[in-house]
Amino acid sequence: MNTIYRKSHVVKTYSLIFLETIGVALSYFIALLLRFEDYTFDNHFDMYVNYGVFLLVMTLLYSIVTDWNRDFFERGFFKEMWAVGKYDIIITVLSTTFLFFTKDAYDFSRLVFVYFAIGNLISAYLLHIGFKEFMFRYYKKSMNSDKLMVITDSAHVDKVVDRIMESKHWNYELTYIAITDKDMVGQEIKGIPVVANLDNVIELSTQVVLDRVFISLPKTEITVVRDMILEFEAMGILCHYNIEMDELNLDGKEAGSFAGFSVISFSIVNMDFRRLMIKRVFDVIGSLIGIIFTIVLYPFIALAIKIESRGPVIFKQERIGKNGRHFMIYKYRSMYQDAEERLAELKSKNEVEGLMFKMEDDPRITKVGKFLRKTSLDELPQFFNVLKGDMSLVGTRPPTVNEFEHYNAHYKRRLSITPGLTGMWQVNGRSDIKDFDEVVRLDLEYIDNWSLRLDFKLILQTIGVVIFRKGSK
Repeated sequence: MNTIYRKSHVVKTYSLIFLETIGVALSYFIALLLRFEDYTFDNHFDMYVNYGVFLLVMTLLYSIVTDWNRDFFERGFFKEMWAVGKYDIIITVLSTTFLFFTKDAYDFSRLVFVYFAIGNLISAYLLHIGFKEFMFRYYKKSMNSDKLMVITDSAHVDKVVDRIMESKHWNYELTYIAITDKDMVGQEIKGIPVVANLDNVIELSTQVVLDRVFISLPKTEITVVRDMILEFEAMGILCHYNIEMDELNLDGKEAGSFAGFSVISFSIVNMDFRRLMIKRVFDVIGSLIGIIFTIVLYPFIALAIKIESRGPVIFKQERIGKNGRHFMIYKYRSMYQDAEERLAELKSKNEVEGLMFKMEDDPRITKVGKFLRKTSLDELPQFFNVLKGDMSLVGTRPPTVNEFEHYNAHYKRRLSITPGLTGMWQVNGRSDIKDFDEVVRLDLEYIDNWSLRLDFKLILQTIGVVIFRKGSK
């Protein structure tokens, strides 16, 4: 399977296995309650427990071996019932065979078989339908799904939009349209806004939430389309192109289908989604540990902040996350309350070349704030951002809204992954770095070489940086 499409397959497969396991466990538990109201189990408690474990194992093996949910999102209500019915019958037959070979069939209650078979059929069907409706109605329209832009001409736009909207996909949402041969900005096609033309589509793409694009331009010169694809690659945006392009280097790219079209998909960011799932698990565990420390230290830090200066204990600022998503970052306040207003008068003293602002002995920082920054204690509340999924333990630095508004395609590739609490920039000098392009270089180095091992290494280095206060100002 193409790695570009593996994410949706993994999410679908493991979500359904989890739901089916829940359904089997719940159905079996209810079956036992209906049969044994006094909880005696006819003195065969171990037998019923072993049988329940066997049911769970068979459910897992059936899904793995048969891959019976491979066409899950294409199945209608009746096909879903047929598929679930076959699954229920096979699981029940296999479990009966298991009891026969273990010589427990005569002692096992027949009613439990009946109750379980009926309950599992109903629960599996309802869970499948509910999951399908959730993914199509909620997930597809949420900020977690991929936001898609269609780039085509006026002659093909209706056909392209119709086919994409009719396709049974839950992991992306058609959000924008760009028409290349006419100025149709401000109009809507099938309810989707036209937001760009050929001249400004790249510029607009650096300023909006955008995860992938679909290009259908059969009448456009190949060099124009090629340059457009290279720009999207530079941004870290997945690009689908539905006609052959022999002039492009296809090493590392993948051919496949998208909404029924034959495409070659271009993405400079190619991370294994299974490892990203493991990374997310570590993020949740690490954030929970960090939140405990945050809560324990909160009374002392809050008191120190309040004694020195007016204002809230927690500083909230809008930042830009993965592929342009906005979120509120949390920190312990280390500056005076009017810090944002005073920033303009200090711009001339910026010690970093480029879009970032850094200044040694910044007069806006309080005495308590200097200590918090030196020890990195001001960043403890960001563990809540990690738990929410806005940030990761390790990633790239999330820019401010003002910085983001001045990004070009090269800079935006920093946002092709979830920003982190720490990263390459933080452990390689932090405040000692005087050029924003160096920050970008380090962030892109992290993206291009990402692995779980690298994350673990950077976390250990971060601990050393915090202890020895290397590069903290």
